[in-house]
Amino acid sequence: NRIINGAFMIDQRNARASVTVNSSPVYPVDRFYGRANVNGVFTAQRSTTAPAGFINSTILTVTTARASIAASDLYAFQHTIEGLNIADLGWGTASASTITLSFWVRSSITGTYAVGLFNNAFNRSYVATYSIGSANTWTYITLTITGDTTGTWVTDNTAGIGIIWDLGSGSNYNGTAGSWAATGAVRTSGSTNWISTNGDTVYITGVQLEKGSTAT
Repeated sequence: NRIINGAFMIDQRNARASVTVNSSPVYPVDRFYGRANVNGVFTAQRSTTAPAGFINSTILTVTTARASIAASDLYAFQHTIEGLNIADLGWGTASASTITLSFWVRSSITGTYAVGLFNNAFNRSYVATYSIGSANTWTYITLTITGDTTGTWVTDNTAGIGIIWDLGSGSNYNGTAGSWAATGAVRTSGSTNWISTNGDTVYITGVQLEKGSTAT
């Protein structure tokens, strides 16, 4: 697993206290951060609501809805993997390895959501979509993604792979699901705008990114 603190066991900054996400980045737990424009605001904190096998999650809650989303708006939950930890994937070469991203998610709003992967320069990206069919119910998501054979993927101590769970960003971040593109995309035009209603909640836990086509 290339994700650090994917089960949210470590919360050195806030000790489970709520933080307000109205800028970028704001860390509710170690290694994960929220991103928002001032026009839409959500809170974030570690929670003990979790699926079987876990004791923690991170809960996000809309406190200032953004019903009319501008093209440049970005509302998201993000994790960054250091380049040294993805060097063996060989991304940017003909031998790029497939990876599998998996996690548990629970939301008060059903619909199609998106998660985006992108490089340090934000000029290579992949958008994957997933569905939440039942409100306030834990759903296990597994997404297998073919490695990128082009683009530049750093292998030093800077950002290697960025992972964004989209919460309702603007059209500047729209892309096509299921393929690599030479753009900075994190969602599709049909993705759910979670940020658009006050009181919306989403929980995430059990985040794993692994080499290969199987979530262990």
